[in-house]
Amino acid sequence: MSSQLLLFAEPLLRDGLARLLTAQGSLYTAVESPQQLRGLPQLVIWQVNSPINPPVLAQELQSLQERWRPAPLLLLLPTGHGLDNEVLLQLPAAGVLEAPNPQELLEAVATLLAGGRVLAVAMGEAPGIGTPSPPTGPTLGLGQWLLISGLQQIDADIDAIRRLLTPPPTNLVQLLVLQGRLRELAAARQLLLLLWGPASMAWSSPAPTPQPSQPVLAITLQQRSADGIWRAIRERLEAGTEGGLNNHSGQLLALEGLSGERRRDLLRALLHQVDDLRQRFLTDPAPLQPLQERWERWQPELRQQALRSLVNPYVQLPREGSLEPVADSLIRSSDLVSRDPELPDAQAMLASLVRAQPLLVDGQLLAADEPRAVLHLELLLANWLVRTADLVSAEVLASCGSWPELRRYLLQPDLLATRNLERLRNQLNAQQRWSSWVLRPINLYESRRQLFCLRDGAIRCQELTEPRDGELRQLGWLQQLVTLSLETRDALAPQVQGLLKGLGDLVVLLLTRVLGRAIGLVGRGIAQGMGRSLSRS
Repeated sequence: MSSQLLLFAEPLLRDGLARLLTAQGSLYTAVESPQQLRGLPQLVIWQVNSPINPPVLAQELQSLQERWRPAPLLLLLPTGHGLDNEVLLQLPAAGVLEAPNPQELLEAVATLLAGGRVLAVAMGEAPGIGTPSPPTGPTLGLGQWLLISGLQQIDADIDAIRRLLTPPPTNLVQLLVLQGRLRELAAARQLLLLLWGPASMAWSSPAPTPQPSQPVLAITLQQRSADGIWRAIRERLEAGTEGGLNNHSGQLLALEGLSGERRRDLLRALLHQVDDLRQRFLTDPAPLQPLQERWERWQPELRQQALRSLVNPYVQLPREGSLEPVADSLIRSSDLVSRDPELPDAQAMLASLVRAQPLLVDGQLLAADEPRAVLHLELLLANWLVRTADLVSAEVLASCGSWPELRRYLLQPDLLATRNLERLRNQLNAQQRWSSWVLRPINLYESRRQLFCLRDGAIRCQELTEPRDGELRQLGWLQQLVTLSLETRDALAPQVQGLLKGLGDLVVLLLTRVLGRAIGLVGRGIAQGMGRSLSRS
């Protein structure tokens, strides 16, 4: 049985959508008005063709959802719609697509009918609603204008006749005439589309002037369950690990010391280990035990397995005259038990990835399949991924310091020299001490947390504001001195500013009223004396 798809769009766009969907055989039935429905629709598609105010758009979407529930809603937006990313992420629609091509639209329809979610919009701030961007494409030609105006006139006549047929007239002749006129208008509409409205013209607007490509925010959930959320996040993170992964975080990372291929292998191995760990959570005989405790207990084993995956277990390299297995030697010489204090509590992240529990994002409790929740989960997991990979990489660099043959196998070519490797390790140690003694107390006192993310083929840093009072109370005396100095500065800043302002006013008074007046009197006396001398001469 085919799925009923209810379409809301302007006549030309609606016809293009209907022809595209009905061309898929018996999969879909495109319904152009609610009166043609047989029961409830399986999907509602609304195509917006002009900029619209965000509150009005959200209200209309909410009304459509309430009217056609439980059918999901797919919103199609044009290029230059004027909505920023924050608004798009909060729209109450199961699917949001910006200027999709036919293949993307068909894939989104299949995903939504299967119970998933779809979001694909251009990233970045768009022009405001009050000042929409001017059209860049050519104006409509005569044939297109005649087609659009003809379709609008026919649709107006069809709507008028349908109003006359609701309720049907009692006069049989009048009823037959109205039904015949309705069939004539439908046939004329089909003939008009056949002659002047090919599918390509009805589907897309005139070709715009080529513009530079923008990054696209695309989230596709095949299912709204924890499995679907995890698969979507894993695919996005795996795509983020492709390429060189340049470091744009503003911090020096031990991960940079690994070669590009090893760096990617380590991140992929950690993702694979998280997948295995998640399966353990699902099959664990003690489901009531907090996920955070089990997560912390399995971290050393997870890092060991990732390190073992980084190096082929059969690879042996010479060391002091004998061959030695690389993987076992690295695991024996590495400290993989230590914990990164900058990692946030993983309980909320794990509860959403394992049990699909709601997540608190920016003070709002969101369902785990909401786009904002998915992006927040991706941020938390990417931060753990980069920090754990950096910890493992630091241990690899330490082992390479005493094993020169290992450098060529794992590290960047410029780190083959002992001086370069030791300089990198010293810089990392100095950065770690400065971060532990100064930067971390400041971040704790200001309730800030630096999170790493994978975006645009690079490692970047994103700041998150959250209460960290518990961590602040656990600081040592040296770190507490830093926070005490900040508190003292905040307490004394108004008094010092008042004192400096008073001193400044006093200096201005002395310069203008006292010293300036004295200089003026002296100058006046000199001028008068010169005047007398000139008059005598």
